[in-house]
Amino acid sequence: MEQWVNQLSDGALLIGLATIIGQIVLAILAFLIARSIGKRLIQGSFSRMETQKGMSAGRVKTLEKLAINAFSYVLIFVFITIIISIFGLDATGLIAGAGVVGLAIGFGAQGLVSDVVTGFFLLLEKQIDVGDYVTAGGVDGIVEEVGLRNVQLRGFDGTLHFIPNRGISNVSNHSRGNMRALVDMSISYDDNIDEAMTILQAACDKIASEDESIKEGPNVVGVQGLGDSDVVIRVIAKTENMEQWAVERKLRKALKEALDANDIEIPFPHQVFIEKKK
Repeated sequence: MEQWVNQLSDGALLIGLATIIGQIVLAILAFLIARSIGKRLIQGSFSRMETQKGMSAGRVKTLEKLAINAFSYVLIFVFITIIISIFGLDATGLIAGAGVVGLAIGFGAQGLVSDVVTGFFLLLEKQIDVGDYVTAGGVDGIVEEVGLRNVQLRGFDGTLHFIPNRGISNVSNHSRGNMRALVDMSISYDDNIDEAMTILQAACDKIASEDESIKEGPNVVGVQGLGDSDVVIRVIAKTENMEQWAVERKLRKALKEALDANDIEIPFPHQVFIEKKK
């Protein structure tokens, strides 16, 4: 700071400003170049790790994003330190003198440490990976990033949720193992239940032979319930991760067409109007 003031007093304002601006521009360019090179090196390292060590793509992507996240924090800290030093200030003395360290410990460090520790165990125990469909912090979505401070979930409506790691008390991972596709079909009380189940199972077998995402079934498990005007028959299948909804839609269409082709009624509400003659 004293050097800058002396330059002003000597009348070298333009030279001093040009020097400072030039140094800032160089620092920004160095920051951008370092970030680009570092990001490419990290991505290349994890790509080799995936091929050589046989790690899953989701796991590699999770660790890659975490490494880039940590690298970015360190790089930003170095960049800020360089900018402060350009003005002739002692970064360490400035932070200590302003009491920033004390404030951080008093107000923010506890939450930050909790975020980092929770995030560490999420990764160590392999609770979630990028691309998993999970429920965390009361939110459903696809994991897009696991960071030092938060987890990013993309909801099915397109909303991106940022959940602090310390706010994740439990995680439900819906992407581990095969998923269940469940469809309930209704027939009228006048139809033969055994005949309807045979027809539905034949339609299920046809779908199973055509759809490779189905890993088990579909199977007609039997009568699930007796409604006011219908008999509910349940069909269950096991599918690949994230394919359960597509299989359910396909099953509903095929089962409806099979019942229609065999003149088996799917009940629907009826209203009866009684008109009294005067």
